[in-house]
Amino acid sequence: MKSKRQFIGLMFLICTLVFTGCASNRTNTSKELAPTPAEQEKAALLKQLDRKFEDPEGHYNLGKLYQADGLWSQAEHEFTIALSFDPVHRPAQAARVKVLQDSGDKASSEFSADFYMNQASTTAESLLRLAMAFQKEMLDEYAMACYQQALRLAPNSAKIHRQMGYYYLSRGDRARAQDYLTRSFQLDPKQPEVAGELGRLGVPVRIPRKTQNSTKKLDKIVEKSNKTN
Repeated sequence: MKSKRQFIGLMFLICTLVFTGCASNRTNTSKELAPTPAEQEKAALLKQLDRKFEDPEGHYNLGKLYQADGLWSQAEHEFTIALSFDPVHRPAQAARVKVLQDSGDKASSEFSADFYMNQASTTAESLLRLAMAFQKEMLDEYAMACYQQALRLAPNSAKIHRQMGYYYLSRGDRARAQDYLTRSFQLDPKQPEVAGELGRLGVPVRIPRKTQNSTKKLDKIVEKSNKTN
């Protein structure tokens, strides 16, 4: 009788351990299979594009997720689709140039960059948008070419000078940053953030007697882009 009770107790213990192990395995498996935030975002975008395939922003955002994963072909495909619905989607243009470059297709990358810059060359507004998009993709050579061309078209734009000042500041070139930020402040002294940056650079800020107004349209572009970035 005693041995029977011991046998039953032993079997109960074994069953308990087996059940606990199975439950633990199921928990671990569910954790391993749980989608990451990026995967969840990707799934949401795919669902969104199923409902409205002609959404350029949706394709651009999906392309950025593929780009972050190093899936150059898929990313380039999504950026191309975005541009088919919005041919002047500047972030998609810059991102496409970047993934072509990163994938090793240097010729296509350079051709595309030249094409987009020529397309944008008619207005300072378009060049500013493209410059900021190139800067976001760390394509400094193309970004600077667009900034300089935009400045030739709108030499008295405080915002273009400011953006170039911030560009050089982000690259550690304090001397050039100071030059452009100073000029920006001269053109439009109602920029407390620029005044603060000049102060940190050790530049005494003086409000000029006469100022020139920068293009309002360009101001809105920069402010909108800075908010989204």
